[in-house]
Amino acid sequence: MRMGAEEFQGLSREDLAAVVLRQARQIENQARQIEELRAENRRILGLLEEARRAGRRQAGPFSKGPPKTGPKPPGRKPGKDHGPSHFRAAPGAVDEEHDAPLPAECPRCGGGVVLERVEEQFQTEIPVVRPVRRRFRVRVGRCRKCRRRVQGRHPLQTSDALGAAASQLGPNALALAAHLHGAMGASFGKVRGFFDRVLGVRVSRGGLALGLQRIARQAEPTYEGLIETIRRSAAVYPDETGARVNGELWWLWAFTTPETTVYAQRPCRGFAVIEEVLGRDYAGRVCHDGWAPYDDLLEAFHQQCLAHPLARIKEMLETAPRGARGFLKAVKRLFQDALDLRDRHLAGEVSAHGLAVARGRLGARQGELFSRGLRYGPSRTFQKHLRRHCNEWLAFLWCPRELEATNWRAEQAIRPAVIFRKMSGGHRSGRGARTHDVLTSVLRTAAQRGADALDLFGRMLRAPHPVALTIAPRGP
Repeated sequence: MRMGAEEFQGLSREDLAAVVLRQARQIENQARQIEELRAENRRILGLLEEARRAGRRQAGPFSKGPPKTGPKPPGRKPGKDHGPSHFRAAPGAVDEEHDAPLPAECPRCGGGVVLERVEEQFQTEIPVVRPVRRRFRVRVGRCRKCRRRVQGRHPLQTSDALGAAASQLGPNALALAAHLHGAMGASFGKVRGFFDRVLGVRVSRGGLALGLQRIARQAEPTYEGLIETIRRSAAVYPDETGARVNGELWWLWAFTTPETTVYAQRPCRGFAVIEEVLGRDYAGRVCHDGWAPYDDLLEAFHQQCLAHPLARIKEMLETAPRGARGFLKAVKRLFQDALDLRDRHLAGEVSAHGLAVARGRLGARQGELFSRGLRYGPSRTFQKHLRRHCNEWLAFLWCPRELEATNWRAEQAIRPAVIFRKMSGGHRSGRGARTHDVLTSVLRTAAQRGADALDLFGRMLRAPHPVALTIAPRGP
């Protein structure tokens, strides 16, 4: 506090020195605070400029910032999915055997060669692909009684079309096209090139599109069966992202469990889609993000995804002033302690009784944090969101074996759809979107269950009428 000249009257020299020293300290503190604010302002301006530059880039930026201080070791990971890092295992069965004889003389000096031992080398090769061109001599007749037209059908046929549509792709070819386009994300142009150059089969983009629509029609009952499976599941992980259909904004929804996934593209992002797939009265467990329509599942047991608030805390800590970081760090520690408790319980280190006791303590910490008075505006907004779903952040601790703490399953399920959207720009019609939903749902579910999707699509195409097929794991 600054003093006027009249206030110095009557003060001793010692008092004046104390006043000067106190004001000097205040000036020093203010100068330090000004410098800290300037540094914070420069940091925030740098982040803002970086965000502006990132917004002008394409979807895949060329730089993700400076390298990490402790990166993971380079090279491929060992294991069943990636293969051993040091050798390729020998095949279990051998179809062909060939001898590699010694040369008659040394290729370097011309001396004689003596046999010492015989070693083995293995090679796994793909066969030369040659298209199988079939002709079906279809008998056409007429019923003596009702005079209706009747025609025969061979088990290998995929359609009853004749005349101009008589030349078609076989079930294996169409199933492979569906896998390349739906599971691998290849465009119709790339699938066409693969068929032409590798398989020796000429096909057009339009022919491929019509063929996949035919598979989707045959797979409709199976798709509806997957929706029924989702509705009967004990726990579901949903998510949604933007999509483009005929140039307009749609939404692609993913509803997934450990063994089943259903995709649905719709022009809305409201509760109507959730009701269509799960049903209004779904009473299972649902782990989702903070999107409000999920709250209308009044009979469900809700778990809010913990990854979303933790990511939000990380972003807020980059710009929050020093005095506001304590609340954010406390919430972060609360969620991390809850995840650690879950892991220790699943590992057998914490009993059911210990889990219940620790769960109560975490609930008390949560209540104190969510009711704490805050001055920083963004923290108050974040706290309001946390308080609105106060019973849904630690819900996974009540059934840690049956319910995940995050909706990572839905994030993983929706990632291929995001890649497809970025590569293709979307679909040209609602029919194309429906075809893609059906095919990718069957493909994703088959991958989850270890089933042979190509064989499944082949059986669908050979069926005279659309029938629901069971997606079962392939045999040994």
